[in-house]
Amino acid sequence: MKGEVKMKSKMKWVGLVGLVLSAFSLFIHFLLARFTQMGVSDYDSSVTIFSWRPIFENSIFPTNNPSHRRLWGPVKRLESLYPDSNPRGYYANPVSQTNGFIFVRIQGGFHEIRNSISDVVAVSRLLNATLAMPEIQSTTSKKGISSQFKSFAYLYNEDQFVLSLAKDVTVVRTLPKNLKGARRKKEIPVFKVPYSASPFYYLHHVLPVLKKHSVVELVVSEGGCLQATLPSHFQEYQRLRCRVSFHALQFRQEVQEHSAKILQRLRAPGRPFIAFDPGMTRESLAYHGCAELFQDVHTELIQHKRSWMIKRGIVKGKLSVNSAKARLNGSCPLMPEEIGILLRAYGYSRDAIIYVSGGEVFGGQRTLIPLHAMFENVVDRTSLSTPWELIRLYGQEENLVNTPGPPPFLEDVTKRAAWKNAGPRPRPLPPPPARPKSYNIEGWWGWVAESDNEPDSTVMELRTNAHKLLWEAIDYVICVEADVFIPGFDRDGKGHPNFASLVMGHRLYQSAASKTFRPDRKEAAKLVDEIRDHMYQANHTWLKSVRRHLRKTLLDGILEASNKSKPLSFLSHPVPECSCSQHDSFETSKNSSSPSSSQLWTALGVAHRCPAWMDTGPISQIKDKENEEDADEDDSVSELFFKQSGDNHESDGEVNTKEENQFEDQEDEGGER
Repeated sequence: MKGEVKMKSKMKWVGLVGLVLSAFSLFIHFLLARFTQMGVSDYDSSVTIFSWRPIFENSIFPTNNPSHRRLWGPVKRLESLYPDSNPRGYYANPVSQTNGFIFVRIQGGFHEIRNSISDVVAVSRLLNATLAMPEIQSTTSKKGISSQFKSFAYLYNEDQFVLSLAKDVTVVRTLPKNLKGARRKKEIPVFKVPYSASPFYYLHHVLPVLKKHSVVELVVSEGGCLQATLPSHFQEYQRLRCRVSFHALQFRQEVQEHSAKILQRLRAPGRPFIAFDPGMTRESLAYHGCAELFQDVHTELIQHKRSWMIKRGIVKGKLSVNSAKARLNGSCPLMPEEIGILLRAYGYSRDAIIYVSGGEVFGGQRTLIPLHAMFENVVDRTSLSTPWELIRLYGQEENLVNTPGPPPFLEDVTKRAAWKNAGPRPRPLPPPPARPKSYNIEGWWGWVAESDNEPDSTVMELRTNAHKLLWEAIDYVICVEADVFIPGFDRDGKGHPNFASLVMGHRLYQSAASKTFRPDRKEAAKLVDEIRDHMYQANHTWLKSVRRHLRKTLLDGILEASNKSKPLSFLSHPVPECSCSQHDSFETSKNSSSPSSSQLWTALGVAHRCPAWMDTGPISQIKDKENEEDADEDDSVSELFFKQSGDNHESDGEVNTKEENQFEDQEDEGGER
């Protein structure tokens, strides 16, 4: 009897302990859930789960063979090029007594905002004006974003911006109260600045008004308010642009931290990665007439946008354009499938890591399916992030209901009453009720068929546009830091250099020797068409042509950018104004017997020698030459083009190596012209 009582007593204690532990466990889980949502970094980093799981064919990644140097190594001829945007010679600090205040409203996408901010800082110094913190129209409080951020601070770090430019211009966070009130009453002069305005425009039109009213408002909507190429006596303003874009414009802390996390996750497998920017936006496709590259509703959406642009004078051409011809002329972007073919032909293996950037890839994931089929590890920011990390990035936002409700009951009753009292029959049928205006961000058949105008954006769409700026900020950091970068397109919806051009300009400034392919779209389209019908039977001559072309673009693309991109956007090619050369390697390259090399250094025109503190020792030109020739020796051809039979992988590798040796390209990285 006593034994049974003791057993029941023990069972009660066990049950009580179990209840206490269960309650404690629930309490801990509630705490973790709460702090995870708030973004506690310690717990967050330990339980982070994202969708990408890397797949590698070989666990060992060799880094000391010629193939690795050819695929991932630096461009030897550009290793002596270093960033140097500091003032040269006398450079006065901003004076306390300025001519007045400049307030700027900036419209446009990520690359347009970045170009515009660097321009308005240069204009402020040119006019000896105090710059109020620029207002980014896409991130104002009316766009449904978190109330904890003010326009500029939603994307960039205000403190870093002010401190970095302390010796260049005076920057204040807001206008004085009296001028702020005058602006609300629309009593201050406003200039809608034309794209690429000259210094003469500001000195003869804006400066007199600024001195008279002590304040002017500039509206910048074209992605730049100062001409890209300036006279020689304005070179310090070019270097100021570099200091603004590459040093002062740092993203806010949350964006930098999340970008660093994604970079860490990309590099966690211990392998280099490629960044690819498709550049396929609806606006750019419409502007350049590339509608027929897509199918069904996407073609209609592009054509509708082109018609809208023609009516507003943005596009001067016809509505119907032969997209196939435009593609062969290099006017359309290279599709992800074509980029994949070029990369595989160059020698990148199936398990290479490819990061796809871009706030919007028109056509959605369907256009990326061929790229996923060629490479195992195709990722983007969504596959390397968790939902709560993105929520923390956006901040605390109000819940928005974007679903259309039924028509008001009272209105329906009123219509029925009017119909009954309409008079003697026969009567005409009443007009149909208006369709509720509710569209998603791209819109579909409804508004394409019924109106020539784009539908008004809802608050949810405006919020998504603001989120896109954050997405592109993350992509910008990843692309600049990538081991290899390749763009699909370098023009936006106005014919100006786009996001990819800014990335290439930043890479040229920060690390000129990093591998940045700039494929000639006309030549690339021709090469892809040659092999499209028999892709798995590619011959050695074709592979040599692809590799020679991509290798040439490492240098020749810089020449093309200096001629085509720089006149439209200085930040897409900030050389030679913001660069310096080191040691005698510059002179040796300039006097090289290679025509491509001499033309490259003539085009770059970098005559400024780097400061002594940047000296890292002499560079052996003979050794560099040998390394370049060794790097041209290919290790193995991708199985996409030469697929061996049998299960003996070692023998397959030997066969592939022999085939590669048959078409080794012994040319320099400059290639034949």
